[in-house]
Amino acid sequence: MQSALISLASASIALVGTHFALSHPLRAPLVKTLGERGFLGVYSFVALACMVWMYFAFTAAPALDLPGSGDFGWAIATLLTLPAPVLFFGSLRGNPALPAPGAARLVRRDPIGVFRVTRHPMMWSFALWALAHLVLWWSWRTTIVALAILVLALVGAHLQDRRKAVQMGADWAGWEARTHFWPRWTRLGSAGRGVWLAGIAAWLAMTWWHLPAGGIAAGLWHWIG
Repeated sequence: MQSALISLASASIALVGTHFALSHPLRAPLVKTLGERGFLGVYSFVALACMVWMYFAFTAAPALDLPGSGDFGWAIATLLTLPAPVLFFGSLRGNPALPAPGAARLVRRDPIGVFRVTRHPMMWSFALWALAHLVLWWSWRTTIVALAILVLALVGAHLQDRRKAVQMGADWAGWEARTHFWPRWTRLGSAGRGVWLAGIAAWLAMTWWHLPAGGIAAGLWHWIG
């Protein structure tokens, strides 16, 4: 079992390390050598290989080898995960951080929707998921994966700011001045009714699926199950 945890930690470090390396210092030379499609192929292959490695190491590790944080932890985890899909769905439209045409136009506008909360709503949705699982403290395997996702999300968001500043100059500097890295949670209502409805529906579905997938009732189902 210890070897499985070592393997999982190694796979998690590999996922985070290769992502940062390929997204930043190695991206330009690889794109120059392989072209954009070739680079995306290499990036996708490396990421998939690391995730497959993580999956098999995760399933081989003990499921419940920590004491857990009880109902107090479950209450915090429930509150943390609820806004996560709201931030995620809200980030899919009009996100200047995504590699899509028109990013320069998007950063010149005033922030709307979830971008009034944070300029990295997608990254924070992953970070909230990771924090919730860290708070629950029920297994080393979950803790290792959650730490990897947390670092990937928040350090990745910081590095993304640096890369975009180089690529977009004053436009990105203006966007940073009008937005926030650390979320302004009181502005979650800015996400809009449609995004909130989609987020709540996804939250209910994912937390319901947690029981057949992981054997543990999560979210609302933990309290009514």
